Amino acid sequence: MVGRTAADVVKDWAEVVAAGLALPGVELGTSYGQPALRFRNGTLAGTTAPDPGSFVLHVALAEKDVLLDTDPAIFWQTDHYRDWPAILVRYGTDARDRIALLLERAWWDRATLRQRRDRGERP
Repeated sequence: MVGRTAADVVKDWAEVVAAGLALPGVELGTSYGQPALRFRNGTLAGTTAPDPGSFVLHVALAEKDVLLDTDPAIFWQTDHYRDWPAILVRYGTDARDRIALLLERAWWDRATLRQRRDRGERP
């Protein structure tokens, strides 16, 4: 981790939850019976990944290929998630700021027009 510290690493679901709950209106809930971050009846992230070393993060389809191509050590998918606006993210990677940004984008994409105006441009 050249230039990175342990503080940059997303170790577990608790750290994903902490980042998600910092966003307005985000709550803990479930998705397919598993713990998830929910906002306006939608899922932002969840623990339904097929590998316990990863979590599911909802992203815009337009961003998904870029993430997969630029950082396959962090972001991956299975056939189940292909063509779906979600990506699998490995724990233990030095992507804390990037994951927080992607959570904020997922929030913004599900926000009301008023919430978007109050928050500002899409991150």
